[in-house]
Amino acid sequence: MAKIGNIFKVEELRNKVLFTLAMILVYRFGVALRVPGVDAQAVSQLREASKSQGALGFLNLFSGGAFGSFSIFALGIMPYITSSIIMQVLTVVIPKLEQWQQEGATGQRKITQWTRYVAIGIATLQGAGLTFIFGQGRGSAFFGASVSAPDVVLLDPFMPRALLVIPSLVAGTALLMWIGELISQRGIGNGMSMVIFASVVSDLPFGYYSLLQTKKNIVFAILIALTLAIIVAVVRVELGQRRLPVQFAKRVVGRKMFGGQNTYIPLKVNQSGVVPIIFASSVLLLPVLMSNMLGSAEGWRGSIARFVDQYLINSQNLLYVSIFSILIVAFAYFYNSIAFDPVRQADQLRKQGGFIPGIRPGQQTESFLAKTVNRITLPGAVFVAVIAILPYIVLWVGNVSTFPFAGTTVLIAVGVALELMRQIDSQLMQRNYEGFLKQ
Repeated sequence: MAKIGNIFKVEELRNKVLFTLAMILVYRFGVALRVPGVDAQAVSQLREASKSQGALGFLNLFSGGAFGSFSIFALGIMPYITSSIIMQVLTVVIPKLEQWQQEGATGQRKITQWTRYVAIGIATLQGAGLTFIFGQGRGSAFFGASVSAPDVVLLDPFMPRALLVIPSLVAGTALLMWIGELISQRGIGNGMSMVIFASVVSDLPFGYYSLLQTKKNIVFAILIALTLAIIVAVVRVELGQRRLPVQFAKRVVGRKMFGGQNTYIPLKVNQSGVVPIIFASSVLLLPVLMSNMLGSAEGWRGSIARFVDQYLINSQNLLYVSIFSILIVAFAYFYNSIAFDPVRQADQLRKQGGFIPGIRPGQQTESFLAKTVNRITLPGAVFVAVIAILPYIVLWVGNVSTFPFAGTTVLIAVGVALELMRQIDSQLMQRNYEGFLKQ
């Protein structure tokens, strides 16, 4: 408590923390505001259906319950996250974006601006898709018979109300992006991460309360102990690094000598974070879209639709969990190949006069870096896959309806909390206050 009190002793840090809390309150208030023209009774059914695992639960998680309420923030910050991932992938493909990335702060502002444009476009497509799905009786068809989603959420007549609902959903996403940028500028922590953090932890108190009401005290205590063990494991993996030693040759410039110091390249065990889970969940939604296009007629079309509904949507099916795990591991390797380029890193070391002890600069350094990254990616990817499917395992073994703090929730919550603590610690240490993290 004394360390928490140190935060409020520093005026600048206190103002940042209070501003961040105020923006989060604005966000949570917006979650409770439903878009105009929706059926309140159908929204109640949608809220109950969104508590399940799978597509509905995933969308509701990242929106902080806004999707289940069909509020103005129903799309959440997911369009911006998707846009950021797309821009990061395109940076490797499009030379102009790569040039902007190398221009420093000026180029980063250009990339950020285009990321916003792409996010608005994605929000428009997603908002129109959700409006037509839940406005024309395709709710249960889209999410499968295993999920009791309401067919129709919008009130009649459809078209005039749809033209009001779609701009409301897009405007909600734009407002969320603005709130996130305000937190980054005037608050503490990364604004977009704080919005996601507030989304995923908002239902935790009610989730644990529901467990306490439905299960015995012994079962509840075991689940609490499992939660603490998951937190400890995620913290250790999130902070885990492989530090490659790097030495810089000495060089004389004029009368001064530069270089000669030793440093290291930090390679995180879980460099991709929750991105593979987002990718895998999005890919698993594609067969659902295709089966809806084929329709539910008899014959081979009906067989495909029933297969997708029974195996690729149902989170209680072993095939769904297996495919989900494999996709997470595959996308972890894919993301790391984009985020860390061994060729560029080796070339940068060579230009700065650095080298890895025992490894020749150039091709050998590139091969060594690529091999090292591939080796440490596997345990990190497997760990993320295990955490992602842990809720399903707990549901099977423990016979519980839901397990609040597992899967994507714990990865996001722990990652954002650690980054927030680092930023608070750095500002406290500058003013000779003891921080939270031990060095």
